[in-house]
Amino acid sequence: MFTQTLDDTLVKTLVADAVTAPSMHNAQPWYFGYARASRTFTLSADLERAMPHADPTTRGLHLGCGAALLNLRVAAAHAGHRTSTTLLPDPHAPALLAAVRLDAPHEHTDEPLAGLHPAVRNRHTSRSPFTERQIPESLRAALTESAAREGAQLSFLSAPHRETVLDLIMHAEGYNRMDDGRDAEQRRWTHDTVAEPAVDDGVPDYAFGPRKRAGSAPLRDFAGRGTARDRGYADFEERPQLASLSTMGDTPADWLRAGQALERVLLLATLQGLAGSFATQPVEWPDLRWILRDPQYGAGHVHMILRLGYGPQGPRTPRRSVDQVLTITS
Repeated sequence: MFTQTLDDTLVKTLVADAVTAPSMHNAQPWYFGYARASRTFTLSADLERAMPHADPTTRGLHLGCGAALLNLRVAAAHAGHRTSTTLLPDPHAPALLAAVRLDAPHEHTDEPLAGLHPAVRNRHTSRSPFTERQIPESLRAALTESAAREGAQLSFLSAPHRETVLDLIMHAEGYNRMDDGRDAEQRRWTHDTVAEPAVDDGVPDYAFGPRKRAGSAPLRDFAGRGTARDRGYADFEERPQLASLSTMGDTPADWLRAGQALERVLLLATLQGLAGSFATQPVEWPDLRWILRDPQYGAGHVHMILRLGYGPQGPRTPRRSVDQVLTITS
C-alpha cells in the first residue's frame, strides 16, 4: 500500500480547484477534510448554508457539493493521482457526503478527467445574452456522453418541450417572487457591492446580468422585488438551447451523481467555447418539477435545466478561502 503523505500545499491547491464549483445562490455549502495518514479527503455538507425555503430536501445542496467533488477528482487527476470515491460512506452521518482516497502517483491517470482541468477556474455562470448559433450535434453528443459517464442523462429539449419548460420557468419565477420566505432567502444570498462590505459568498450585483428586454432565454432575476443600480437591458436569444439533467433515482446518492455530471458537462462546454447558466426555478417546486420530464421518455427525475450557447463567459464570483473550508489532520 502506498502511504507517503501528500504535501499540504498540494492538498490546498486541490481544494482551491474544488471550490470553484457552482452552487445554489453561490452559497458554497461544503466542507473538506484531509487525513494525511490515509491520503483521504472527506466532503461534508455545511448545513448552515442550506436553504430551507427553496431547497427543503437539500437536493440542490447535494448538487453543488457533487460539482465540487467532480472538481476535486479533476484536480487530482491533473496532479497525476488516481482516486477512489465512496459516496455517503457512513449511513449514520448523512452530512458526510463522500470520501476520496488518493492512490499513488501513476502514469496512467484518468486522462479524460485530467483533460478538463484547464476549464476548472475558467468556468463561470453567464447571465448575458447568447447568440443564436446552434451547438453542433457532435458537441451535443459529447456533452451527453460526459453526463452519462457520471451516471446521469443530459437531454437537449425539442422545440415543443422547450416551450413547455419555458412556461414552467416563467411561472416558477413568479411563484418565487410572491413567496415571502423564498424572497427573503434570495436576498440573504445577494449583495450590493457598493453599499455592503466585500463578501466571499453569494451573488454580487455585478453578476446579476442585464434585465431582459426581448427574447425567450430563461433567467433568474436576482434583484427579486428590488432593483440593482447601473443595470441595463439587453436582447436575449429567441430560441434558447436548453438541456435537462436527470437521473433514474432521486436519492441523496443520485443528487451527488447529478452534481458531478453537471460539472463534468460544464467543464467540457467551457473547453469547447460554450457559456452556460441555470434555470432551477421549476425544479424547486415539486409539482412543476414532475412536468419537466421529457414527454417522449417520461422517466427519471430532473435536477437541473441548463441553458448553453455561444456568448461571453460570466464574471468571476467570490469564493471562501481554502482555510475556511478545509481541515488537515495527521
